Parts: sequence; structure tokens; C-alpha cells
Amino acid sequence: MTPARPASDVGSGGSAGPRRRVLSVGELMSGLNGLLEDSVGRVWVSGEISGLKRPSSGHLYFTLKDDVGQIRAALFRSAAGRIPFTLEDGLEVVLYADVQIYEARGDLQLIVRQVEPRGRGALQLAFEQLKQRLAAEGLFETARKRALPAHPRRIGVVTSITGAALRDVIQVSGRRSPATPILIAPTRVQGDGAEHEIAAALRAVASQPDVDVVLLVRGGGSLEDLWCFNTEVVARAIAACPVPVLAGVGHETDFTIADLVADERAPTPSAAALQALPDRMSLSRNLERDWRRLGNALQRQLQRLRHALNREREALRMLSPAARLASQRRRMVSAHRALRAAMRLQRERHRARLARLAAQLDGLSPLAVLGRGYALVRRERDGVIVRGADQVVVGESIHVRLALAGLRARVTDREALGD
Repeated sequence: MTPARPASDVGSGGSAGPRRRVLSVGELMSGLNGLLEDSVGRVWVSGEISGLKRPSSGHLYFTLKDDVGQIRAALFRSAAGRIPFTLEDGLEVVLYADVQIYEARGDLQLIVRQVEPRGRGALQLAFEQLKQRLAAEGLFETARKRALPAHPRRIGVVTSITGAALRDVIQVSGRRSPATPILIAPTRVQGDGAEHEIAAALRAVASQPDVDVVLLVRGGGSLEDLWCFNTEVVARAIAACPVPVLAGVGHETDFTIADLVADERAPTPSAAALQALPDRMSLSRNLERDWRRLGNALQRQLQRLRHALNREREALRMLSPAARLASQRRRMVSAHRALRAAMRLQRERHRARLARLAAQLDGLSPLAVLGRGYALVRRERDGVIVRGADQVVVGESIHVRLALAGLRARVTDREALGD
């Protein structure tokens, strides 16, 4: 077959001019792409992302620019899925891309194969972006975090079954609290897709009965080795876990997104086991102390109850008929004694008064007057006391009372005495 002859222009005047090759637009674009592929190939290009678009296809389209110029770029879904961080407008990046011409528009463009953040590592940028996004949602807030149970019934452990972290947890458990059962949810803790296995293990172990706390542990490693603990999948699985999660990932200097979202963080797997498990020696000491306190409290309470019982018994005894009768009897005896004492006192008072009155009466008695030499004269006939001579007649019988004797006499004469 003879190849098609390219179109030729006809010179002026109808004469045949020099033969020229005329290319179609498609041929030109194809030739330019071939030239770019041969002469330029894949290159590293730095610049700032601008006008980023995210259609539903999963491809990314943006413009890479600097102070001098700009060029369109396309990042297809297969390559975009391998980038650990999120592209955003204003981000300074370094692209590894093919330089091509987009034939439909005749635009020069970059077909991006790799993307790195300029001036910092891709994983570090991805860490910072996810940290900012989750912090804005409140996943790191202290208010949403739960306290670890003081005495867990059962502990779940999410880690590699062959790793040193599990051995550390088991050793600490044997020393600290061998009676606390441990439920292990084995999972990969490194490599592509490990984050999905970790999330599934968290959900599985937390759904088991009596699991009060989950330990998410792993030994130390590089940022790449620990990267599955810096993923959104693991972060949201921790936040959604129905029981508290204690993260002990890497060494003390390692810090992951999982540590920030977890309810508690431990610097190492061994430290995580120490935080989650109760100390049996401390519990034993506390038990002995509390037992002593309980015994002392019971003794004090028993003593108080004994005193109260004695008081009630005494009160009951005092209220019994026999006690009341004895009380009344004692009161009667006391009253009788008081009455007798009062009577003696009253008698003595009366005796003294009588003596005083007798003395007074004796002083006023006619006998006392008679004792001083006076006499009491009565008429015989009627016993009337004779106070004057005119009360008797001569020859009348009278009775004369002396102090110690009496006389019978007859009036022989009357004599009136002057003043």
C-alpha cells in the first residue's frame, strides 16, 4: 500500500512550488509529545498547588505555579491513593511527572506520578494534617475521654501475637495482677492495610463480655513502621470503642495520632500494662489496712452498742415495777428519816419554847410571889380571894396560902392601912 501523500500547497502563478509537509493538529500534538518524551521525559518540578479540583472520578487536577509561570497538572486516582497526605491549595510540593501536551486543548501539562511536600516529609505532613482535622472535630478533647477502671474484670490487648509488646504485657501482668484475665486480639501492626486490621481487632475485642479496657500496644520503630497508628481509620476506631482505650505505641519519644485519641497514653507497652492492671501487692497492703480499720471500727461500734445496751437496760430496769417500788421505798425511807429528824427538831424547838414559857410563867406565878414572903387569903365559906379587909367580918374563917404550906385562921380584928 502506498502511504498517503501529505497535502501540498501550490505556488503562485500555478507553477509547482517547493514541496512542503503539512501536518494535522493531531499529528503535530503527537509529534510534540514524542519530542517531549525523548528530550524531557519524567522530571522533578517544584511549585505551589493552586485551583485544586476533586471530581467524583477520584482523579485530582490542579495548577502548579511559581513567581514566573504555571502549568496544569493531573494526578490520576491510582497514583493519588499512594500519597499519605492530603493535597490542598497553597501547598508547596515537588512533583515527579511526565511532561505532555493535552491534545484536546493543546495545553502543556504534567502527568504526576509522585508528590512530596517541599521542605518536610510526606508522612510528617500527613500526620500534621490529620492531627489538625481530628482536633477540629474534638477527638482530642479531655472532656470526651474516660477514666480507666480501677479493677478491670478483663483486659483486651490488640497487638501482634509475635511481637515483643505482647510479651511485655504478659510479663507485667504475671507480676502485677495474675488473676486478671487477658483477651488477645491478634493483628498486624505494620505494613500496608494494617490499619484496617487494627480497627477490626479493636471492634472485636471490645464487643466481648467483661472487657473493661483495651490496650493498643506495639514496640518501637521508625515513623514508617508506626504509620498505621497515624491513620484516620485507627483514630476513628479508637474514638468509637465502647470501652476505654489505653495506647502504648513505640517508645517514650514516639507520639502517634492513636495516643492523642486514646483515653489514656502510656510511653511503652509495659507502662500501659502497669497503668491498666491493679497492683496485687498494693491491693494486699490496702486490704490489710482496710481490714484493720474495719476491725477497729467494728470494735468502736460494738463498744458504743454495748454502752447503749447498758443504758437501755438500766433505763428498762428503772422503769420496771420492782425498780419503781424500790425507788418509792427508798423515797419513803428517806422521807421517814426526814420526818423523824424534822419531828425531833420540832420537838426540841417546842421543848425549848416550853422551857422559855415555863420560865416566863414561873416568873409570873403566884407561887413565886408567895415564895418571896407574900400570902394568898381566901374566905372559907366561898373560896373568894380576899383583897381587902372589908371583904371579911370578925370571926369569919379564912384560909391563908403560903409558899410551902397553908393555914386556917379566924378573923379577930380588921385594920385599915393608910397610904
